Amino acid sequence: MTKRYDAVIIGAGHNGLVCGAYLARKGFRVCLLERRELAGGAAVSEAVWPGYRVSTASYTMALLQPRIIEELELAKYGYEIIVPPPMLHLYGEGRSLLFRADGERLRADIARFSQADADAYGKYRAHMTKLGKVVSEMLWETPPDPADHALAARSKLLGFAWRFRDLGEQFYDLYDVLTLSARDFLARWFESDEMITALGFYASCGGAATSICSPGSAYVLLRGFIRDHATSAGPAGFVRGGMGSISDAIAASGRAHGMEVRCDAPVAEVLIEGERATGVRLVSGERIEAGCVISNVATKVLFQQLVKAEHVAPEFLSRVAHIRDRSTAFKVHLALRRLPVFTDFDPDAAGFAYPAQVRIGPSVEYLERAWDAAKYGEISPHPPLVVMTPSAVDPSVAPAGKHLISIFGQHAPYALREGSWDTWRERLYDIVLDTLAAHAPDIRDCIDDAQVLSPVDLERIFALPGGHVHHGELSADQIFFRRPVQGAADYRTPVRGLYQCGASVHPGGGVTGVPGHNAAQVVMRGERH
Repeated sequence: MTKRYDAVIIGAGHNGLVCGAYLARKGFRVCLLERRELAGGAAVSEAVWPGYRVSTASYTMALLQPRIIEELELAKYGYEIIVPPPMLHLYGEGRSLLFRADGERLRADIARFSQADADAYGKYRAHMTKLGKVVSEMLWETPPDPADHALAARSKLLGFAWRFRDLGEQFYDLYDVLTLSARDFLARWFESDEMITALGFYASCGGAATSICSPGSAYVLLRGFIRDHATSAGPAGFVRGGMGSISDAIAASGRAHGMEVRCDAPVAEVLIEGERATGVRLVSGERIEAGCVISNVATKVLFQQLVKAEHVAPEFLSRVAHIRDRSTAFKVHLALRRLPVFTDFDPDAAGFAYPAQVRIGPSVEYLERAWDAAKYGEISPHPPLVVMTPSAVDPSVAPAGKHLISIFGQHAPYALREGSWDTWRERLYDIVLDTLAAHAPDIRDCIDDAQVLSPVDLERIFALPGGHVHHGELSADQIFFRRPVQGAADYRTPVRGLYQCGASVHPGGGVTGVPGHNAAQVVMRGERH
């Protein structure tokens, strides 16, 4: 007998879990289907080596929204944040900047590069905090369609305009971050290359196929200001047990209200009858009926693999095909017998034992040249790196006496000019170790084992088209009412009863939980089956 649900969700990534957990709390019979052997999507902790819990994709909790943490009672189900020591940015040649919480000490450190920059830093943060508040309010919006002339659509657009009628000059500020490069935007505030590099680092090393000098990359600067870290939900930081603990907590919250999660259950096809989604067929042949189908997978995967082309207009499929999602991001994980020594870190001066968060990016030119290599299909010989050592503060992610380093880096192109990633993966590993050894010379003596994930590997393992961690660029042409494509930004799709809840839809990637939350609200407002 075929079991019927109110909603079946394709993919048990964190957004799918969030969506399912909210629906389950409202009495929906929900089943999530995950093709891998574990739930969590890109927010997972994996036993890459015995005794280790490796956050193989996403690596730190920076954006999970307090509202979701509190409403789903995640602390009750094991969610716990460990606040790591301050981020250390390494420039080389003995120069570094430690992003301390102590404002006066940070000002003094910045003043070593420029007194004017030290004076400007507080004003910059106040400006971005104010702008981030506007953007954080927009996170929870269902994007209206400005091109839809139907009365209901016009009403939604007017409602949106009314809610944000007091933007005033902030409209122009938003326009600036959507159009300017991070370098040009930061140059309005700071004069030293060191500050522009440190603050603009993630515009070149945040998973996007862009650089600090690319028009529109200033938008990435706002990402750090869209979460309130001072609520009862707690601050950002490392998740005890790795990023999979977030997904585990969300899944437990949903299961407490009847939500089902099935792993090793890859979907082969969305079933559509009479122009309406009625369920799914698994690769095994099993059919699962549902009042609606919600997709947590990338839009390209959904409409190029799971929905037959005959059910969707060619114009829509063309828009989907043109989603820009070729990434240059990669991951390297290192199992260590001991911690390496960073030569530019003094524990006595810093006031803590070890730098669990390190960024390597000496200058704006360094960041831009790394991107230049990838533009022409080559691996950057000097990649920007984010080096995380969670085991320095969380012993649960490595065996006793051992340690774990997770490196997130740019730029290594999805499509290489010559050869394939089967032959170039080892070369990428050598480049990363050479880059790291310039600041931690003993790194090679510390390594027991390693895992290298190229953009192609990220695509294969996590079903990320182009290896893109956000399912597509977060740029002016691919955000809000243009995400994933025009005409489908409201979490619905051209197929009735088929919704989207993953990083492909507003507000995009990052472990925020917001796409899942918003999609659940849209489903709950729709017709109940």
